Amino acid sequence: MKRRRYHLLITAGPTREPIDPVRFISNHSTGTLGYTLARLAVRRGHRVTLITGPTELAAPGGIRRVDVETAGEMEQALTKAFGKADALIMGAAVADFRPIRVSTQKIKRSGVSGSLRLWELELIENPDIVAGAARHRKPHQVIVGFALETERLLANARAKLKSKNLDAIVATQLSPKGKGRGPFGADPVDGAILDKSGRTKSFVRLPKTLLAARILATVESLLASRQ
Repeated sequence: MKRRRYHLLITAGPTREPIDPVRFISNHSTGTLGYTLARLAVRRGHRVTLITGPTELAAPGGIRRVDVETAGEMEQALTKAFGKADALIMGAAVADFRPIRVSTQKIKRSGVSGSLRLWELELIENPDIVAGAARHRKPHQVIVGFALETERLLANARAKLKSKNLDAIVATQLSPKGKGRGPFGADPVDGAILDKSGRTKSFVRLPKTLLAARILATVESLLASRQ
């Protein structure tokens, strides 16, 4: 039986929130899983739009790539593309906060006062992009989110799955110090895929190529059930 072809919107990589022209807030995301998902989705015959934060990775051929830097830019690009997609796989590690004020010039050490040279940085929350997409979805659209946790992996993932109105969530556990960089980079990862029906499929030291295949199979199954 021929696999149905869907339009998948995939986000990948980190966002960068500027402090001044040379500094920014970000995270350790490399974009590896998001790019692996995009590459495999094309091989499986799907049409792919990849919205990516800054990474060192080469985009796979046969996709539409949209480059962004900040969470605000990612939200704008996603809002523009989401209406034409069948599914959103929110693989990007979007920065939760951004500076309230961004200096137009490099902040100098000489501008920091006090004996301890204390410099305060005020932050404000970024938009919750995946929750916003879920509020405006069409009945047939599927949304998969991600949760990186340092504790209470399944409990925190279930709470996020429900609060953001997702169809499924990929929960990954941060590796203990000295045990690899997982889930960052190419290292295998520990975690689980949970869906809103209550199913939980755990995995241990799973290569990201196999995790991407499991995520896509989950998305395809959810989409097929809504046809």
